[in-house]
Amino acid sequence: MSPNAPATPATPSPVEETRDNPIVGIIMGSQSDIKVMMAAAELFRQFNIPHEFTLVSAHRTPHRLIDYAESARKRGLRVLIAGGGGAAHLPGMVAAFTTLPVIGVPINSSTSIRGLDSVLSMLQMPAGVPVATVAIDGATNAAILATQILGLTNARLVDALEKYRTSLKDKVMRTIDELRKGGFNEE
Repeated sequence: MSPNAPATPATPSPVEETRDNPIVGIIMGSQSDIKVMMAAAELFRQFNIPHEFTLVSAHRTPHRLIDYAESARKRGLRVLIAGGGGAAHLPGMVAAFTTLPVIGVPINSSTSIRGLDSVLSMLQMPAGVPVATVAIDGATNAAILATQILGLTNARLVDALEKYRTSLKDKVMRTIDELRKGGFNEE
C-alpha cells in the first residue's frame, strides 16, 4: 500500500459481518442482493441470534461455495439462509453440500419475470435435496423460519417469537382503534 493511499475504514463491510459464534449463516450470490438480505440480519440482531453475513457466488466462487457449505456444521452453524436472483443456483447448490436446513430467498431480479425464475429454481429441487423457499424478497420470513427451527431447542427464542407475534398483533389493533376513531396515522 502506498503512503498516500486512503486508510481502510475501521468498521467491517456488512458483506463480511460476523457475530461471535454464529449459528445462522446468511449468504447471497451478489452485492445487489445485500439490501434484501439485510432484513434477515436485522431480525437476528433484534432476537440476539449470532449470525454471519457474506457473499458466496455459485457461479463466480464455486470453490468458496463448496467450502462454505461443507464447513458450516463444523463451524457451529445450524441453519443457512441463501438468497439468489435469476437462475438462483446458490440455495440448491448449498443444499447439495450440507445436511443443514437451507432456506432460500428468491430475489426480485431485473428480468421481466421479477423473481419468478428464482422461485421456480428453488421450488423444483430434486427429492433428497430440499430448499425451504419463502416469498420473493422474503428475507424477514426466512429469518423467522430459521428462528422457529432454532426454537425447537431454545426456549428463549420461542419467547422472543411470541413477543414478536404479539407486537404484530398490537400494531394491527392500534390501527383498528385509529380507524374507529376516524383517522389513521402512518408509522
